Amino acid sequence: MSTSRRIKAFVACVAVLAATATTTAHATTATATATATDRDPLARFHGQHVDWHACALGAEDEVGQALDAAGADCADITVPLDYADPGGRTITVALSRLKATDTAHRVGALLLNNGGPAGPSLDMPLTKSKVMGQVAHRYDLIGMDPRFVGRSTPLDCGWDLGSALVRSAGADLAAYREEVAVARELAGRCKRTQGDVLPYVTTRNTARDMDVIRAALGEDALSYLGYSYGSYLGEVYTQLFPGRTDRMVLDSVNSPDHYSQTLLHGAEAANEAALRAWASWAAARHGTYGLGAKRAQVLATVRHILDAAAKEPLRLGKTYRLDEHVLPSVFIGGLGSDLDERRADLARTVSLLARAADRKPVEPSEELAGQLEFLLTKVGSAPSSQMTAIICGDVAERRGVGSYWRAVEESRKRLPLTGPLANNITPCEFWDRPAEAPTVLDNDAPALLLSATGDPRTIYAGAKELHDQWPSSRLLTVKGARQHGLYGEYGNTCVDQHVTAYLRTGRLPLHDLTCKAQPGTSGPEGGAGHRS
Repeated sequence: MSTSRRIKAFVACVAVLAATATTTAHATTATATATATDRDPLARFHGQHVDWHACALGAEDEVGQALDAAGADCADITVPLDYADPGGRTITVALSRLKATDTAHRVGALLLNNGGPAGPSLDMPLTKSKVMGQVAHRYDLIGMDPRFVGRSTPLDCGWDLGSALVRSAGADLAAYREEVAVARELAGRCKRTQGDVLPYVTTRNTARDMDVIRAALGEDALSYLGYSYGSYLGEVYTQLFPGRTDRMVLDSVNSPDHYSQTLLHGAEAANEAALRAWASWAAARHGTYGLGAKRAQVLATVRHILDAAAKEPLRLGKTYRLDEHVLPSVFIGGLGSDLDERRADLARTVSLLARAADRKPVEPSEELAGQLEFLLTKVGSAPSSQMTAIICGDVAERRGVGSYWRAVEESRKRLPLTGPLANNITPCEFWDRPAEAPTVLDNDAPALLLSATGDPRTIYAGAKELHDQWPSSRLLTVKGARQHGLYGEYGNTCVDQHVTAYLRTGRLPLHDLTCKAQPGTSGPEGGAGHRS
């Protein structure tokens, strides 16, 4: 505090004494703060006030309105962009919360993740509270949009398409070279538009965000329910923060050894088997869909569609042209479930595609139009940018452009639909190397692992590998099911009851468990529900 010479000496003296006292107090506070920061460099994030508020952002925000109607609230948690520089730039992570009402039996916070990567999860407290029943009232159900996803600080590379990671190499080397050019352009544009944040778009940083959320919520440990990629996120969290999980359910579990920049690599055979199973189902309903009365005839229809697209893109309405690079992903997207409803969706789509392959005028259904808009236009740019950035930020490696083509050609002979898709080049080939090495698990965690033997996305072998690595875990197998996403999604009473019992008691089963495939599906050639 400065003192004017015009002020009387007495006042000046008092002012100096006051300033000295104030300076001493500030110095004491600063020292205490510095000491606390030295002990915990993330103290200001761990101790932040969580400002819960209404969720709806406007009249057209259906998710927010549904959360508000259910009595949920929302908040934004501040986290470091770079955990190596906690005093630097910050971003926000969006949360939703459906509070525990059974306070006498409250367990704590149950964090929910929908997979993806880059799956928004704010609405999950609504969907999971239904399958959990009364047990849901014992938890604060927490939905989280991971960093750069949904309502969290956004990321969008400004692409003109939404099909970046799951594309087919095409029928010949010329078509593959087109894919190389697309992958290079997508990676380059993302680096130009989002290069300042790309090094921090990783699963390890999302796991660190989870621990900030745990601390900010005042919890000693988190319970966790994660699907598909969300299982990998949960695995990374246990590795980085051992001892900070309570009840953990990993659904359609993925092993770190099966997590790579070629997203479906390793799942080709499971998808081809799912295609054959669907073809048998469609053949039994030839009168409805007209795709062939025998499985071989249905598969021939699929082949005809693929061959036609390789010659010339299929026309669907006035807007969409579906080429050999994107078309296979439409088929794969319909094979994530063998419930009748999902199989019927794919059959209706294939019926339209067959007409387009015959060069007949076709108007896409509302569902197909939505898929095509996402895959072929900038509508899908943000979600695809986020998914690509996460996977490339985690595990990108330079394999050499020729290596993908050799793998495509080798796999095409045995796996004509999925080989060129699962082994194709991706933007990760042209991405900067990850800021951190991929996570290696060398721990053990008590968790309930769920997997269907015919899961076409995260294959059953990966679930068994993780179970072997985690002796304290228990594996619940759904035998004969070709289903991705089980708890509350497959409609299987056996699965739902076992998982809910674990969430209620916190006690894992004494032994591994087996449930049968959903009644009404086609048995060993068939299976169960849906998660795209």
